[in-house]
Amino acid sequence: MAQPIALVFPGQGSQSVGMLASLAHDHPLILQTFNEASRTLGYDVWALIQEGPAEKLNQTEFTQPALLTASIALWRLWLANQKPYPSVFAGHSLGEYSALVAAEALSFSDALRLVTLRGRYMQSAVPVGEGAMAAILGLADALVEEICQEVQGNEVVSPANYNAPGQIVISGHARAVARAMEAAKQRGAKRAILLPVSVPSHCRLMQSAAVLLGEAMGEIPFKLPNIPVIHNVDTLERATTEGIRQALVDQLYQPVRWVDSIRVIVAKGIATIWECGPGAVLSGLNKRIVTTLECHSLSTGEALCP
Repeated sequence: MAQPIALVFPGQGSQSVGMLASLAHDHPLILQTFNEASRTLGYDVWALIQEGPAEKLNQTEFTQPALLTASIALWRLWLANQKPYPSVFAGHSLGEYSALVAAEALSFSDALRLVTLRGRYMQSAVPVGEGAMAAILGLADALVEEICQEVQGNEVVSPANYNAPGQIVISGHARAVARAMEAAKQRGAKRAILLPVSVPSHCRLMQSAAVLLGEAMGEIPFKLPNIPVIHNVDTLERATTEGIRQALVDQLYQPVRWVDSIRVIVAKGIATIWECGPGAVLSGLNKRIVTTLECHSLSTGEALCP
């Protein structure tokens, strides 16, 4: 009997100009998927990820549908090569939408429209330059939480992504993030790195975007997934379509609990996780969370035949 596996889908930060080019040469299904996305969105998504410019690809309104399309193209290749169905899905932030498409809870075209709006709402929630995100390396979760509380004052700064033990991303007003970075260094952080992002995701500054996203979601049909999906906000599955919508809305301004999500997956008896998206960002995090995990990335072509 085959051992159970999980598939996980990455979020923003995994994009790069030229991604999936080598795989697309041997696998027409990739271009077919991108052509489908281009027809839905009204612009050439493949040209954007192959030619850039990087500044445009990194604008969240374009990053999100590009990464969603890349992930679904790889998922379709997985199926076309008759690979086993996973026992569970999870996605990091934006990747949760990819997971729901793969689980047939949300159509690809609806997801493309939804994440485009999500990116647009996120971008408009905070003027450019007023928000920031930073990675804090080498401190315990509780200490990072304490630092954010101490330095925030009348502004917002809080943990946004619990990515791995000793690696937390914080998010909020740029000045408050800068204060937290300095305090973290003084308290022994190995590094505090400002991230090149255009919006402060997964913090209270995204609440206005979450309201708009919730309204838009009311027009989108959802179904219950045919494979369980672990949600970012609390590592739980959802038993109703309304519960799925609410989890996606809450996710926008609450932290991504990736460490706990991977531990929930491992507790299901899963020892192998495939990353279904460009790059291997999640694979690196997953190995740090549970060192015994066997981690692979579909974007290497390792699992696929021409």
